[in-house]
Parts: sequence; structure tokens; C-alpha cells
Amino acid sequence: MTVVNWHYLINIIHVNGFSAIKYYFRNMIEPAAGILLIADPFLKDPNFLRTVVLLCEHQEQGSFGFVLNKQVEHTLDELVSDMEGFNLPVYYGGPVQMDTIHFLHQYPDLIPDSVKVGNDIYWGGNFETLTALMKNNSIDHDRIKFFIGYSGWGHGQLHDEMEEKSWLTVKATRGLVFNVSYAEIWKNSLKTLGGEYEVMINYPIDPQLN
Repeated sequence: MTVVNWHYLINIIHVNGFSAIKYYFRNMIEPAAGILLIADPFLKDPNFLRTVVLLCEHQEQGSFGFVLNKQVEHTLDELVSDMEGFNLPVYYGGPVQMDTIHFLHQYPDLIPDSVKVGNDIYWGGNFETLTALMKNNSIDHDRIKFFIGYSGWGHGQLHDEMEEKSWLTVKATRGLVFNVSYAEIWKNSLKTLGGEYEVMINYPIDPQLN
């Protein structure tokens, strides 16, 4: 596991009207394909508020991935004309190219041109093959996830955000990507970092409101 920097956790404790602040330190793993970016609880960017992003590629020239835990109001059949009857959820992958559809899945042997992101986690592939498999009921809908748009970072941008401590990092698991309710992904991802990080789950978005 590669260490890139120390990350801190602020735990605000209220006793008799006074506030005490505790600092915890833990090494964050380096961003890479198959790593989850967990938004710091105080990150206020509306695109990434309390989000978890699965990185699918991280190179010197830039990075991209998909927000896992923001569902859009439209279903797949409302966004793709050839998928009538497939009212599957679609997630907000990020603010870039909101006119595009992407998918993650667990079927590399059935969907050509898939790209491995992590253990049992694959990105993309031949969309026509995918639609045919779905219409033939050959794949489990719980093992595929659709996104509109994606999240992207230019050269050095994600590195700068890591230095600003906007993100925590943890290795992605099939369970977090596919099997956890999207409303619970941010909380469950924090729990994987260890007990001291679980206090972050209850932090207000604006610490001044606490």
C-alpha cells in the first residue's frame, strides 16, 4: 500500500458548553484505478457533496471516474431509446459530458472490450452486446450500474485536491460498488477506514451549525 500523505480527522467534542478538538492521523493510499475517493464531510462543492467516486483511470495527464451514490430522477429506459421496459436506476457519474451513458459491471467474459478497474469491477465494453444480454435476461441487474456523465480531473488537479485534504481514499470492493444501497455508500466507505473515522458520519455539512 503506497502512502502519499498524512490525512487528519478532526473530532469535535462538546463538554459543558466548551469545544475540544482531537486530531487523528492516518496515511491515505495513492489515487489509482480501483480506488474510492471519499469526500471530506466539509467539502461543499455541490457536485461532490458527501460523494464517493470510483476512480477508473489515474494518469499523469489526468484522472476520471464515477460518483457512485447520487441517483438521477430518470431511469435507463427514459435515457436510452432502445431499452424500453428497463426502468433501472441511473446515477450521476459527474459533471463532465452529461449527454453520455457509462456503465460498470461484473461480466468481463460476456461483454467485449471491458476494462478491469478492480477485483470483480469492470468499466465499459460493447454496449450493443450489453443490451442484447439484458434483453435475453442473461445478466443480473444487480451486477451492473449505469451512469450519466463522469467526473474528470486535469493534470495535477486531483493531486492538488488531495493536498487540500478534500478526499479520503480506500480500495474499492465489489460490495461497496454494487451491493450497498447508494444512500449508504458514503457512510460505509468511511467505516472501512477504521473506527476513528466513523465519527465523520455524524458531522454536519457546515461545522458552524454544530
